[in-house]
Amino acid sequence: MKRLLGIVLAAAVSGAVLTSGTASAEPAPPRVTHGPCRYTETPDEPAARPVPLPPDPRHTPDRGQVDVAVLTSQGALPLRLDRAEAPCTAQSFLHLAVHGFFTRTTCHRLTAHPTLKVLQCGDPTATGEGGPGYRYHDELPTTLPPAPSDPTGQRRIYSRGLLAMANAGPDTNGSQFFVVYGDSTLLPNYTVFGTVGAAGLRTLDHVAAGGIQPDADTPPGTPPVDGKPVRTTDLQLVLPLCVRCAS
Repeated sequence: MKRLLGIVLAAAVSGAVLTSGTASAEPAPPRVTHGPCRYTETPDEPAARPVPLPPDPRHTPDRGQVDVAVLTSQGALPLRLDRAEAPCTAQSFLHLAVHGFFTRTTCHRLTAHPTLKVLQCGDPTATGEGGPGYRYHDELPTTLPPAPSDPTGQRRIYSRGLLAMANAGPDTNGSQFFVVYGDSTLLPNYTVFGTVGAAGLRTLDHVAAGGIQPDADTPPGTPPVDGKPVRTTDLQLVLPLCVRCAS
């Protein structure tokens, strides 16, 4: 399954490389940063665009909010990151933004299901399988309200205007993120790290109103509920409005 909410985790492949003589060389272990975020290189899932591992200071910035100006082909999508709620996620997002990782990329997924209304972005390949070449741990939300319609009591409401990370399972965060344009019901398995501004909600409503492109699996006469948006949404500029954002 791709990440939501995207990237399918590839099975780890290990093996020896023959060298001169009879000795063999094992693949080098993935690089890992030494701070609390422990950003970990993913050699089996190389970066869709070259980008170094994020800075990982001993004390990750965990106070305040950071505004990020996002200009899309469909309008403004201003974001506000919450460092207190998800410091490692905010640090990674800002790092990718200042390195131009998100600029000139296409939001590849729109959902219009009754319980899931999101636009997903952050993959330079626009396939749902691209990432930054590293992963890091979850910072899962603990204060989301329960979904009244869920008899198990496990699902939560990701409300309109939230900004969250897509993933392919526990601790597989990378670069793909989603913005919620309508209250959605999900297990609380997706890190929330900010919100979308009022202008951004208008942009999301415009994109959602355009609908979803049908594919070969869409039954005739049935509006698709998951796929590429009809109104192509390119991230033309992603610019943090702060000094030394990712330090």
